[in-house]
Amino acid sequence: MRAAVFHGPFDISLENVPDPEIKAPHEAIVRVLAGAVCGSDLWTYRGQSTAAPESRIGHEFIGVVVEKGTEAQDLNTGDMVIAPFRYSDGCCVHCDSGWPSSCVNGGFWGWDSDGGQGEYVRVPYASATLVKLSDSPGLDAVPDLLTLTDVMSTGMHAAASARIAGGESVAVIGDGAVGLCAVIAARLLGAGKTTVFGGKHPDRNALARQFGADEVRTERGAEAVQAVQEITHGKGMDVVLECVGSEASFDTALAITRPGGSLAYVGLPHGAKIEVAKLFRTNVTVSGGLSPARRYIDRLLVPVLNGSIHPGAVFTERLPLSDIAKAYDLMDKRETIKVLVTP
Repeated sequence: MRAAVFHGPFDISLENVPDPEIKAPHEAIVRVLAGAVCGSDLWTYRGQSTAAPESRIGHEFIGVVVEKGTEAQDLNTGDMVIAPFRYSDGCCVHCDSGWPSSCVNGGFWGWDSDGGQGEYVRVPYASATLVKLSDSPGLDAVPDLLTLTDVMSTGMHAAASARIAGGESVAVIGDGAVGLCAVIAARLLGAGKTTVFGGKHPDRNALARQFGADEVRTERGAEAVQAVQEITHGKGMDVVLECVGSEASFDTALAITRPGGSLAYVGLPHGAKIEVAKLFRTNVTVSGGLSPARRYIDRLLVPVLNGSIHPGAVFTERLPLSDIAKAYDLMDKRETIKVLVTP
């Protein structure tokens, strides 16, 4: 079969690799219908992660079960399934408490198992990991469903971690796919005025408004802090959703959160630090982290399938798997928001 392989910084290509085989009775083989390139994949692409050369890559995919082990009893061949970005056994102490992202036997696609940017994927703990669709939706639903594997579930984790209850002023830091999906999530939970802080990218700004943002700002650092003081008449934001992970973005997020407010972070950390003294002085609650995506998928399926949300609009480019190198180049140069890849 064919799959994307990371050879080194800025070097990804489509290669022929061995077909996956079931190695344990709890596994299944999924034929990929659609995959994606994630912003976090770019850290590997740029050589800023510990991924070894010649490793597989990609962690977002939906597909169809084509083979299953004897313990994957909840699945049948032909089932359409959604795969969260981390697999989990569903029965360890952390899965039982609602945190499949910390499963003691779990792992990440492309690191601990097959990458999702390929034609087939071997899925460990298939019954616990995969979310089966009771009915096969039309092809138009594929982009929306694909976001549930990561970016929409991560955006929901930000909003849920911030405990949005209704009516709060919300700032979203970051206009990538996760930040844009966080706007949808905040609206689902009843947020009040929502402001996105991003870059000067008309396509991202327009999509933020389409998803429900009341205002889009391009200020950063001290200018962003000043803008929030003006917007909120000196109060600060009730809720801030940090969806970037850099030191600068986290510092800004903390600076614009009002005393007693809530800051939720889901951006992959790269250099961000927390100054505990600031939290002590302001009573800001900090929460968030790695999204337990498996927990959110069932919840988000309802608004996706009834058409009330369309997070798949973050896919502003669709390419065949044979153009995987182009997909990464476009993402790296910020010439597209997110790329949907089809085998």
